Amino acid sequence: MAKPDPNLVAIDIGSSKVAVLIAKPQDNGELEIVGKGRASNRGTRKGNIVNIDAAVDALRRATEEAEVMAGTEISRAYVGVAGTDVRSVNSRGMVSVARNTHEITRQDIDRVLEAAQAAALPSDREILHAIPQEFVVDEQGGIVEPLGMLGHRLEVAVHLVTANTTRRRTLLTCVNRAGVEVLEAVFEPLATAEAVLTHDERELGSLLLDIGGGTSEFAFYSDGEVMHSGVLPIGAGHFTSDVGMVLRTPFAEAERIKLRYGCCLAGMLGEDEGISVPTVAGGPARVIPKRQLCDILQPRAHELLELVRRELEINGYEESLRGGVVLTGGGAQLDGLLELTEQVFNTGVRYGLPQGLGGLVDVIRCPTWSAASGLLLYGQSAQSLRKKSNVRHGFSMRGMMGNLRERLSDLL
Repeated sequence: MAKPDPNLVAIDIGSSKVAVLIAKPQDNGELEIVGKGRASNRGTRKGNIVNIDAAVDALRRATEEAEVMAGTEISRAYVGVAGTDVRSVNSRGMVSVARNTHEITRQDIDRVLEAAQAAALPSDREILHAIPQEFVVDEQGGIVEPLGMLGHRLEVAVHLVTANTTRRRTLLTCVNRAGVEVLEAVFEPLATAEAVLTHDERELGSLLLDIGGGTSEFAFYSDGEVMHSGVLPIGAGHFTSDVGMVLRTPFAEAERIKLRYGCCLAGMLGEDEGISVPTVAGGPARVIPKRQLCDILQPRAHELLELVRRELEINGYEESLRGGVVLTGGGAQLDGLLELTEQVFNTGVRYGLPQGLGGLVDVIRCPTWSAASGLLLYGQSAQSLRKKSNVRHGFSMRGMMGNLRERLSDLL
């Protein structure tokens, strides 16, 4: 049996970069960041592997950088999953408590969870997470832990997250080829939420929106649990592509212009300064007004936000955003996006920054590192739960994260 690795490692494989964090558990329970690595990634598109060699190369470069900084070797890691093939659905299960005492046991809980996951899945899909939202005992709902309660009928509502089997295995194969064993593949919004959402936000009803390079992931939380989640095929790279195509400038220049001058809300623009735009053919640069750049970025930003809003509306959650919206991910830093989000959702909006970690916190305290930070916290809680019980992972996300959330709520 392999000796447990004392360190925790998180690998965030995005469409434009691979981010790696190494953390060392402290005696007080805190995780101290001791190493980080980042490498550009040309092997992934919209969260899915399209070039294995390029993806493996990016993984190796990022892990080696983190290893050098931490002075240790990486052997195992929690890996984020966020491709466009990821789907989520809410399901229900029900079983009868047949024994004479009618006391609900762990076996009953296991059976009802299995019943909730019994919905027929296509042969090319598998369940990543089965997260209980609530248990119901004889029509009494809102129960977090039914163990030991008395009743004739036990029901559960669960949030199922599924992924394409082949694409997930391809991702794991890439990580293995880079010399790292995958401890668990985690749907990234669920991990990110552990690093950026407060206890009150989870309870009141909040939307987490993580804008990456090729995709944007979202998760809606209410009553402490995830109620709806998904992936949209729009990310920060699409903003850059729009700028490049409309202004007919190279992608690298479009990215530079977007980061330096970009704003996606016309009402925030002051005096209309000029922006120098190089041409594709290498000819003389031309000057455009900053408002023209905004006219390119604002429609794409509004499209993304409207798609998320419609997802909430269709599923009946649009009026439940009492906790507001939390923006994170590298693409969330575009000027004007926070204010535009406030307009679209008509609620409070803030940036989500990693919390609950020690060590190199000043280096990672930005939206770009939210997913990797969340994977560390997720992994810490998962390992703690496994040490305390033999309950299979996925039984209770609330139970697994309870103590962690209390600690984070004190920090935020």
